[in-house]
Amino acid sequence: MAAIFLVGARAAGKTTVGLELARLLDCPFTDTDQHLRQSLGRSVAEVVAAEGWPGFRARESAALREVTGAPRSGCLVVATGGGMVLDPENRRFMRERGTVFYLAAPVEALARRLARDPLAAQRPSLTGLDMVEEVRQVLADRRPLYEETAHHILNATAEPAEICAAALRLLGMAPARA
Repeated sequence: MAAIFLVGARAAGKTTVGLELARLLDCPFTDTDQHLRQSLGRSVAEVVAAEGWPGFRARESAALREVTGAPRSGCLVVATGGGMVLDPENRRFMRERGTVFYLAAPVEALARRLARDPLAAQRPSLTGLDMVEEVRQVLADRRPLYEETAHHILNATAEPAEICAAALRLLGMAPARA
């Protein structure tokens, strides 16, 4: 089986769902943002401050390819950064290398989650707007890209177990673990 990619806005639950899906499938999980932080030894905010958003986006694209690696047997679940879909090559890469799920959630749900996120300060603002307006603007810009990239769209406001069950049904798979 090829990779399973999770795309969506910040706070859509990609890491939470990805960890659970990988556990159910008994396969490796990776998060491109975590991989980037660990490999560089810097936060996203530090990378953006030093290299700007274009530098961060280039590193993000490289991280996608690094974590996916050479074709392998079995499965791999990858949670991607919210802006991964901005690069057309990333969109093509994910669609060709596996199954892409867009975890879709309304602006209000994403803003509530971000307000509770202790790591929110590690990522600089994309727009300089207040949180709700930034989420609204970024989601309006990226939603078409998430939808274009995705093979399937899942309701990210559901419980993680429900989201994973829906993903497994769409994949035609049963969990390897309960």
